[in-house]
Amino acid sequence: MTASAPECVALAEGLREVRARTGLSLVALAERTAYSKSSWERYLNGKKPVPRQAVEALCATAGEPAGRLLALWELADAEWSGRARHSRPAVPPRPGPVSPPEATVGAVATAATAATAGAVATAATAATAGAVATAANAATAATVATAGDVGGVTGTPGRARPWRLLTVGVGAAAVAAVAVAAAPSVLGPRAGHPTSLASPVLDPAPGCRGKTCEGKDPGPMSCALPGRVESLGPQRRTRTGVGVEIRYSDVCAAAWGRIWHAEVGDAIEVSAPGSRPRRVAVRNTADTGAYRFTMMVGGADRTGLRLCFIPADGTGRECFDY
Repeated sequence: MTASAPECVALAEGLREVRARTGLSLVALAERTAYSKSSWERYLNGKKPVPRQAVEALCATAGEPAGRLLALWELADAEWSGRARHSRPAVPPRPGPVSPPEATVGAVATAATAATAGAVATAATAATAGAVATAANAATAATVATAGDVGGVTGTPGRARPWRLLTVGVGAAAVAAVAVAAAPSVLGPRAGHPTSLASPVLDPAPGCRGKTCEGKDPGPMSCALPGRVESLGPQRRTRTGVGVEIRYSDVCAAAWGRIWHAEVGDAIEVSAPGSRPRRVAVRNTADTGAYRFTMMVGGADRTGLRLCFIPADGTGRECFDY
């Protein structure tokens, strides 16, 4: 469990906010749910992993939609279970190079998707044992590359560990099987006449797109889920060592600002032509150990976006154009 990870801190903060809006004491909350007073104390302070059902029960008690907290829970659960440590680095240490988690997850997902798509296409075109072998080889190469990127945080460059080799073998076999199964469905009734593949349905579906995302939280709108968001341009460091960047979701056609390693009172503001600027401030010490996000500015056009850092000491803002 990584209770101090930004995702876990953000979930605990969200749980406390919802509980405060219920107006219930811990004793009263325990009476209305299946969880004890001591359990709620540990959940609300990030001392213990929170069951998904507890998140749903709290939102039901407060009469609020559970979407936002469940999105935070998914990210925190990845930290608790250790899955995140095999897919991305933690919050970057000050003042070294910054590599926020979602970017790595998106890159790994994109590489895996591209490798699989290439393997299936090869099998569909050739529909032979040779094509399956090609798919397996491609998957093996992609898996080795991914394992190197992911394991680079704690591993030794240039040395393959046994568990990585097992991952390579399993990945190659899985993609080869997918290629064989997909070949008949890709080809039409007559050989040599490919048919189009249906676009996958997003689950959960984005809650907005473009201008309809204006002023909305990227979390509840399902715009900030892994694989749906990327860093737009380079990540920036301010004169005081604060990390800032613009995040962009193609699925939602919207952008927002993100800040970390900040001090209480620091703020960022994201703006775009024709949109109202959106700002978020670091409110307390808990915020200094977590990512803070602005609300979204909508629009498919990425040009003209600007992110400004406003320090707490009022020494003047720093702005970055994208």
